[in-house]
Amino acid sequence: MQVRGTLVRGGTSKCWLFTERDVPGTRTDLEAMLVAAYNAADRRQIDGVGGATSTTSKAAVVGPSRAPDVDIDYLFAQVGIGEGRVEWGSNCGNCATAIALYAVAKGLVPADPRETRVRLRNVNTGSRLDAVVSTPGGRISDHPNALVPGTDAAGVGVRLIFLAPGGGSTGALLPTGRPAEPITIAGRRARLSLLDAGAPVALLRAGDLGLTGDEDPAELAPWLPELIAVRAQAAIRMGLARPGEPAPQAVPKVGIVGEPRGDRIGVRMVSMQEFHPAIGLTSAVALATATRTPGSVLAGAAAPEGPARLRLATPSGEVAVRSSLTADGAVAEVELERAARLIADAVIYLPAAA
Repeated sequence: MQVRGTLVRGGTSKCWLFTERDVPGTRTDLEAMLVAAYNAADRRQIDGVGGATSTTSKAAVVGPSRAPDVDIDYLFAQVGIGEGRVEWGSNCGNCATAIALYAVAKGLVPADPRETRVRLRNVNTGSRLDAVVSTPGGRISDHPNALVPGTDAAGVGVRLIFLAPGGGSTGALLPTGRPAEPITIAGRRARLSLLDAGAPVALLRAGDLGLTGDEDPAELAPWLPELIAVRAQAAIRMGLARPGEPAPQAVPKVGIVGEPRGDRIGVRMVSMQEFHPAIGLTSAVALATATRTPGSVLAGAAAPEGPARLRLATPSGEVAVRSSLTADGAVAEVELERAARLIADAVIYLPAAA
């Protein structure tokens, strides 16, 4: 068996992209194909196309949208690492960046003379995004020069805009109805903010744990089991899992956030059982939204009115995020600058057992 796919780097992730016509039509058969292609049951993913990290074990199925105000629909898959399953309950901004470049490069969206807007919908959550791809002269540059923190490799510039990001996965910005609530972690009483914006997240104030939010991830290794346990509790509180069920690895994302210093916030996120080397874009959207949410652990870190810029200090450098509000105070848009690069068109040969 074989399947055609395209490997694209989006931001600090790599994502295999498949067209609808090239993959099985049922979710069960699609999951079986991805598990086989990635060798997902092996933590090394050595007999597949997965990269054995949360940022390189991703896929999306892409196709034209039937909605009049959307160009491209995509189904995002976070493929397991060391377990033979796929999680379908989230979104990925870095993969959306990759999909936007792919859509223009493959002619799914015609290129405009200067920059090309690609209207995207994540069908997992219903979230809407716009991606603005750099297309000077109506084409993808052969020598792109856009850079993002977390890699020194250049790519095509893509401006990613999350539209009305609240409640995509759970139906509410605050799934529990509270901007912050108490939790005990490692014997310490802390405040926990559970938000669904871009993706579901569980945010802890670093100071409550005796931390700063700027620690090297290696220093935080002893906290990892505690944070994974927080994720399991948060998944139940947010309605993403039931008591007694295995907690999903992909959502909610768990983060430790430092005390704001002007527009700068130190942040360390957990993704797929490990500390993220930078930050997922959907997590960045959630943090930007948290600064605009009264009562959250980050409330007031952004300007109360007008567009606000936030600098998220991650292990790989600072990620700039801009947010704006509607007239009634809800987050209208969250915008980030990204870069993407096409890496390969390939035929993936699946093992006979698949």
